[in-house]
Amino acid sequence: MTQWVFDVGNSRLKAAPLHADGRLGEAVAVPHGEGGIASALDAALPQAATRSASAIVASVASAARTAAVVDWLATRFDSISIARTQPALLGVRIAYADPARLGVDRFLGLLAARARGAQAWLVVGVGTALTVDLLDAQGVHHGGRIAPSPTLMRAALEQAAAQLPAQGGVYAEFATDTPDALASGCDGAALGLIERSLAQAGERLGIRPGLLLHGGGAEALRPWLPDATLAPGLVLEGLARWARAGIDG
Repeated sequence: MTQWVFDVGNSRLKAAPLHADGRLGEAVAVPHGEGGIASALDAALPQAATRSASAIVASVASAARTAAVVDWLATRFDSISIARTQPALLGVRIAYADPARLGVDRFLGLLAARARGAQAWLVVGVGTALTVDLLDAQGVHHGGRIAPSPTLMRAALEQAAAQLPAQGGVYAEFATDTPDALASGCDGAALGLIERSLAQAGERLGIRPGLLLHGGGAEALRPWLPDATLAPGLVLEGLARWARAGIDG
């Protein structure tokens, strides 16, 4: 049976087929548009692509949005599994006492990081939120941080002060106009958090971890993090690992 994996975020959904050997096929991204997620999924995933297939879903979206996705999947897939955070799986042991309080996207990112080799990683997701998680070379999760992403910072500023645009501007260390100052401040806040996390991780572990960047906003920060590895499909990679482990969601 063909398998598909679905990463349901707050602003978009990503999906990819999973080959029998564990490799991910080409991913598609579907924004949560005004017309509803069902019509967007119909356009992105033709009926033939999902025939006689099973779906594995990870969602950090609202209950209503998750339900809409699952309802659509039920019309197209023979079975549906929901990925959930586990206290330990595939060589990863999480720091949270209550696994349900660690977002499944963060957990799956850790699984995917662990699959890249026995080394320490700082896993940074840049979506609606900015998430930071530290994984040591033994697969032990040391916890992390959550902050607004640059996009969310801009949106919050625009909502509080309409004269501040939610988009536009170019990063500069000391900007000379408002759009550039906004871009520089919000991107700079994210970069500062990442750089501090890297420094603190190095002190804790005695070795500087590798940096894995994923999420829709990762590409924008990449130029100022030259040592980072860009991994846009990291959560889907983690879902593929989950599927291979045969966990019953």
